[in-house]
Amino acid sequence: MSGHSKWHNIQAKKGKADAARGAIFTKIGREIAIAVRDGGANPESNGKLRDVIAKAKANNMPNDNIQRSIKKASGELSNVVYEQITYEGYAPGGVAVIVDTITDNRNRTASDIRHCFAKNGGNLGTTGSVGFMFDEKGVLVVERTPGSDEDEMMMMALDAGAEDMKADEDAFEIYTAPSEFSAVREALEKQGLTFLSAEVDKIPQNTVAIPDPETLEKVQKMLEMLEDNDDVQNVYHNAELPEEEEEE
Repeated sequence: MSGHSKWHNIQAKKGKADAARGAIFTKIGREIAIAVRDGGANPESNGKLRDVIAKAKANNMPNDNIQRSIKKASGELSNVVYEQITYEGYAPGGVAVIVDTITDNRNRTASDIRHCFAKNGGNLGTTGSVGFMFDEKGVLVVERTPGSDEDEMMMMALDAGAEDMKADEDAFEIYTAPSEFSAVREALEKQGLTFLSAEVDKIPQNTVAIPDPETLEKVQKMLEMLEDNDDVQNVYHNAELPEEEEEE
């Protein structure tokens, strides 16, 4: 997991969090729509929906918004049909990129993603072209408060069924197998933990350094364009981005 930090990703987005909050809620609303479609509108019997609600709460999405999204998805307010599509390819410098989307218009989304890659010197590939370079893991990020005991947190995480934990100055990142993510999250919630982030992530097996400033700028512009697209839910990559750039 070298070079990859969910906490740094969270910090990078904090600066523009308020401006982007509406867009984030819209994207989570689409995840709720998929979860409800696949497993029903009752979180008690729909584990996937429980996971998305936990993600929504970690992003400070108001409960009214969450309930409205569930009602909308269950057909009470709308009949929009979404589908999940994943795109894979390369950014400049040999950086592998995976883009998860949820869309109501497959052609529009495919065109937009292709444009993001092409405009910034990237190449869109076929399904599976870079996916093998990433491991899927559940990632739970907990804020590290003054006096937090690293060993105690590690034992709590392992007892809940987690695979590993990484301690940062300001946060603990807890890693789980995807199949154990829900159980571990719920067990830690019962212990009183709240999360800065709670979702299944794709972790690069190895990272790529980008020594050339011009190439680095192209990579960052491409990633930003993808992140800003309304249909894009998550962007995963294996680039080593400077922390000082990320934390601005």
